[in-house]
Amino acid sequence: MFLTAGCILLTVAVYCLSKKLYRKLRFAFLSPLLVAPCILSSLLLGFHIDYTDYDNGGRWLSNLFQPAVVGFAVPLYKFRKVMRKYLKVIFVSMATGVTVALVSSGIFSHLVHLNNSYLLSLLPRSITTPIAMAVSFDIGGMPTMTAIFVIVTGITGLILGPMVIKYLHIKEKLARGLLLGMGAHGAGTSKALEFGSEEGAAASLAMVIAAIFTLVFAPLLTPLIL
Repeated sequence: MFLTAGCILLTVAVYCLSKKLYRKLRFAFLSPLLVAPCILSSLLLGFHIDYTDYDNGGRWLSNLFQPAVVGFAVPLYKFRKVMRKYLKVIFVSMATGVTVALVSSGIFSHLVHLNNSYLLSLLPRSITTPIAMAVSFDIGGMPTMTAIFVIVTGITGLILGPMVIKYLHIKEKLARGLLLGMGAHGAGTSKALEFGSEEGAAASLAMVIAAIFTLVFAPLLTPLIL
């Protein structure tokens, strides 16, 4: 009981400290997505804590993902004027982005000869973790592996997204936000807010709409990709 409570507190504390560090230094490789798991893994190894014991506490936090999904309705309501104004652009962009993400994941998986379990786990990598894990479970993937792929995708987008914006001279705020929200989900949305509130709003919408589209597209495209 004490170990379970301790693991929950440890996870929250490490995440909060990682987030504080990132906000202070603004360096992509110090993202909480990367730093927190590294610190937690080191602590588990250093103190010889079995992962099963840790997961008894960590599972409580994982279970919070499901009700947290309801919170995704907030950006849709909060930025409804933006969505109404650019409805066609946003929907076409997200439908294209989701299709490219799913198909490119499939092509990559076949190129490196991943088995079907890993392939199915990789497909929903471009959306936020709670929904990605649900999609992975529905199509036959491994949700825990999908969570790892989502983190890697988020960190990659966090690093490459601003470079793409810079070198392609993307000045339009809507385009910047959609690019970061689609390409790097929550991590991209966080980065978009550093550009400005309009970019952050567009990224929030992109993250939510991409997740909804993936819920629809993934089961349809999966048989074609396998």
